[in-house]
Amino acid sequence: MMSSRSKWVQVEFIKGSRTFANLCWACILVCGATGFLLVGFSSFIGKDLIPNISSKQIAFIPQGLVMCFYGIAGLFMGFYLCCIVFWNVGGGYNYFDKQEGISYVFRWGFPGKNRPIHIQLLLKDIEAVGLKTQEGLFSSRILYLKVRGQRSIPLTRIGENFTLDNLEKKAAELARFLRVSIEGF
Repeated sequence: MMSSRSKWVQVEFIKGSRTFANLCWACILVCGATGFLLVGFSSFIGKDLIPNISSKQIAFIPQGLVMCFYGIAGLFMGFYLCCIVFWNVGGGYNYFDKQEGISYVFRWGFPGKNRPIHIQLLLKDIEAVGLKTQEGLFSSRILYLKVRGQRSIPLTRIGENFTLDNLEKKAAELARFLRVSIEGF
């Protein structure tokens, strides 16, 4: 998360789904699924479509059919992941302006009429900066705004790997800037 800060304005840019890891997984999924689909289809037509990989030992029913199914499912998942990377779902920024007394939380969603997600808040309605941690196998650490009369608004993206110390520093910095309390420690 990059940030820009002055005396009156603070902007934090949130990285969305456009990461190197997601791009690598999308490529691996598409390549592997294409291989499965070609080998399954090769067993159907009786001709090897991939050089140096013989499909003569694979009977179309049930092995070739299952390989075709996994290939098609993998292609759908790979193309879905490619689309999410291309659209940068989850990317955006958190904008806090003390002079104007407003805050914007902006994220990109899925295409459609509701793709840009805007949340505008008055700074006086922000009660606290919160930190929610869940340890264990699938640990998560989320920084959020507690807003009077509304649900809590997350500020970090899900799956972002912040250390607890780093997230505590970010929460303290934001709470100091907004002059609100911190909860969840």
